[in-house]
Amino acid sequence: QDQLMESGGGSAQAGGSLKLSCAASGYADSYYCMGWIRQAPGKEREGVATLDADGSVRYAGSVKGRFTISKDKTKKIVFLQMSDLKPEDSAMYYCAASGTCPGLLHGLSGQGTQVTVSS
Repeated sequence: QDQLMESGGGSAQAGGSLKLSCAASGYADSYYCMGWIRQAPGKEREGVATLDADGSVRYAGSVKGRFTISKDKTKKIVFLQMSDLKPEDSAMYYCAASGTCPGLLHGLSGQGTQVTVSS
């Protein structure tokens, strides 16, 4: 069974850093596109960062320059290094996988990990 499990969320002060991890099991790491999406209370899910099988990386404009997505292929783990955190980054963060990056919001996802940033 393909599964994704996130860890590493928590609380941080504005300007601080957190690193999220996503462990893939089954064939979850074999999807063409893997990435992170987030959802804040009362808001729709939004894509944060994607990494495709060709090595292309894309970021949402709001996190570009602050967040970095990477993948350890050997350990089947996807990371999201978040720096210079802002209160508006507070959300539930989900690891996701899909056959296409545009389809990431509707693909396989994990249970999520909460990130809370205080000012």
